[in-house]
Amino acid sequence: MGADQRMSRVLADLRPETAVPARESPAQTLAERMEYYATPGASIGVIDDGALVWASGFGVRMMGTADAVTATTPFQAGSISKPVFALAVMRLVEQGTLDLDADVNGYLSSWRVPANGGWQPRITLRQLLSHIAGTTVHGFRGYPASGPWPTPLEVLQGVPPANTPEVIVDLMPGLAFRYSGGGTTIAQQVVVDVLGRPFPALMRELILDPLGMADSTFGQPLPALMAARAAVAHPLNGQPLSGGAHVYPEMAAAGLWTTAADLSRLAIALMRTLRGERSALPLNAESVRSMLQPQLPDQTIGEHFVGIGWYCSGVGDDFCFGHQGVDEGFLAEMRVLPNRGKAAAVMINAHGWLLPVEIFKAIGREYGWPAAPLRAASIAMPPGIDYAGSYRSEHDVLAEVTQSADGLTLRLGGQMPVPLTPSSEVEFHAVVLNLFVHFETESDRAVTAMTLMQHGKGIRLIRDR
Repeated sequence: MGADQRMSRVLADLRPETAVPARESPAQTLAERMEYYATPGASIGVIDDGALVWASGFGVRMMGTADAVTATTPFQAGSISKPVFALAVMRLVEQGTLDLDADVNGYLSSWRVPANGGWQPRITLRQLLSHIAGTTVHGFRGYPASGPWPTPLEVLQGVPPANTPEVIVDLMPGLAFRYSGGGTTIAQQVVVDVLGRPFPALMRELILDPLGMADSTFGQPLPALMAARAAVAHPLNGQPLSGGAHVYPEMAAAGLWTTAADLSRLAIALMRTLRGERSALPLNAESVRSMLQPQLPDQTIGEHFVGIGWYCSGVGDDFCFGHQGVDEGFLAEMRVLPNRGKAAAVMINAHGWLLPVEIFKAIGREYGWPAAPLRAASIAMPPGIDYAGSYRSEHDVLAEVTQSADGLTLRLGGQMPVPLTPSSEVEFHAVVLNLFVHFETESDRAVTAMTLMQHGKGIRLIRDR
């Protein structure tokens, strides 16, 4: 089947998200879902078997016009800026210009990480890029195109016209993850102070130009020629953002303009580098691998963690890394499964929060991505196991389980019975609620207890003997 046919299948197979993970809505087209979410435009790129299979634009740059989005239409990437910036830092580390584990106050000349009541924290680029430096300020709202715009130093100091507080260290560094765009802005200032050149020019030289990301820039505000063909922000109800796209002086944290095609180029280069193949990415494989490792002592591969710039999860062939991005009137996400040679990037110019989720799931169904963990798969009722009976928690929550050839029924208190469907011998899920049940068994497969899980809370109930 050709790339165009497969793209058509993806675009016709978006399935609206439901409140209950075990349920699924009938397929709709991308155009229908964009209309539903008041989203004028989208940029999508898909990689399979390590190669770009398609990258295209859909819809229009601005609601109510006929100005089509193309594969080269730039969108704001929000926090996807962070891992792209982290790649630039790693290049400077390879060159010996920076040390990931040195105190950043040794590099900063225009500003210093402030002391708290006489206590001077020591933080590093490794900690800043993995959000474990204990720095404040989660994210940034941006500034109206008409200004005024603060300098990055005014953002760090939290003084007008900055719209965020001062960036300080208020947790012990190196012990806990807390997302901090403020920390990324410190790292931006480190690079600018050390190299003494404008940040957008540095990013073009270090990463964008080597990768051929010609439709990408960290320029803030967006240069006029690129602005004339860029997607227009639509933060609410399909209405264009008054005055134009917000400006983000916090360029390393939120300032990247790019396309799904350019992000796909980046993803391909990362995968080739990790495989030890010739790549346009000016980094060695060991540097890239180090970015995809846990940075806290209590984290392990397999759980969700943030490496150096990248969110990571899964093991083996299911290992995945990527990042999401939110700027005013824009959403973006890229995901890479390096061991499967698969990746995708999705960008939209609206806050249709679930639309990228639906697009990624459609891509995953067509190209054989691992199933989302919350989408419980159903199997036939396991034979030879007796689940039926009464169960009681230590706080006297009572449950009654009945069993048939098709599944189980769970009754709690005065509620109507809830049907349960098996997804394994010991895992069941409801189809009318966000409710999951894990049964405990002994060596002879006798059921001894069950745990009810909903909204992250578990209740363990022991089976009456």
